Amino acid sequence: MKSFAPLLLALALGAGQASHAIAASSIHHTSAKAAAKSAKAGKAGKTAVKAGKKGKAAKAAPAPRRPAIDYDGEQVNFGEWQAVRGFEDDMVNRNGFERAEVEAVVAKLRFIDSAVQLVKPAPPGKPKNWQAYSERFIEPIRIHAGVRFWNENAAELARAEALYGVPAEIIAGIIGVETIYGRDTGRFRVMDVLATLAFAYPESPNRNDRMQFFRSELEQTMLLARKENIDPFSLLGSFAGAVGMPQFMPSNILKYGVDFDGDGIVDLRNSPADAIGSVANFLIAHGWDRNATGPSVFPADVAPSLAWEPLLGGLEARYAAAELQGAGVVTRTALPDQRNYGLIDLQNGADPTEYWVANANFFAITKYNRSYFYAMSVVELGRAVRLARGI
Repeated sequence: MKSFAPLLLALALGAGQASHAIAASSIHHTSAKAAAKSAKAGKAGKTAVKAGKKGKAAKAAPAPRRPAIDYDGEQVNFGEWQAVRGFEDDMVNRNGFERAEVEAVVAKLRFIDSAVQLVKPAPPGKPKNWQAYSERFIEPIRIHAGVRFWNENAAELARAEALYGVPAEIIAGIIGVETIYGRDTGRFRVMDVLATLAFAYPESPNRNDRMQFFRSELEQTMLLARKENIDPFSLLGSFAGAVGMPQFMPSNILKYGVDFDGDGIVDLRNSPADAIGSVANFLIAHGWDRNATGPSVFPADVAPSLAWEPLLGGLEARYAAAELQGAGVVTRTALPDQRNYGLIDLQNGADPTEYWVANANFFAITKYNRSYFYAMSVVELGRAVRLARGI
């Protein structure tokens, strides 16, 4: 990570965590734009008909360009908010920023209501359904994009696997689930969404903790921008502030970003090599066991006695194979000895729940996104891409 102009995004912790509700103001704004476009389209159609009558070829209007930034930003005076003034003091006293510099940054911040709406929990609805969830990620577009990504970056994936012990298919699975191999890295200004969520997070049981998290990420973004000598407002990412192909939060870019292509820059947006190395480095730092070769999950059957129910839950491997077997968990293949495991459930709505036994490497993936569904999607997408490549 050295020149941040090419670097970008956040570990929000990823796919599948946020509801995609849109604020009423955003809907109104979009509807107004759609109506205006419709009116213009009608006029264009009439013009084309007239031109045709005169025997002249009507030239098709070019398709509208997608905007570089996605948000309905509102200019507010963040500098008047007491909590923001405290943040300014911290940046000056703790991090050595000039006050005028910090105040100039705060003056540019915009309030992003759509970010507030998107972090709200999904309303109660259908029960969890692993099969429906997985179909969003294990599908032809991602698989084909994954094959291309792997083919184009085979040397870097092999080098990361050798250096860190993380299989190429797991690295490819994460980047594919997160951004379809860099195709969708987010188009919100990171500073805006982080400031909005740091000081105006919606009401929720964990509101204070989440505000503190985003406040810290706002601080880390400014530190990162200073380190890389870039404009912090040049960073684009997700609605939660994640950046680049692997969707690292700014703090994780500083902690785990790797200059894997050796050009002196950690560039998570434009360098597949840096994204590959950084994902592997993150997993190693979060418990990936390079000695646990082979599958990270094993299909299992559970006994009717339900003695296994207390073993469900959690994000770590805590039980010996014998403990699982004693509680009525039977895997369809033998588990490697001398390792710990966890029991996970993948609910399928009205259909039977799937049960799997997972090792430490599966739970390392859940540190990227705290969801069994997410981690299993990574495993399955990576496997599908590998098989599609014929290996």
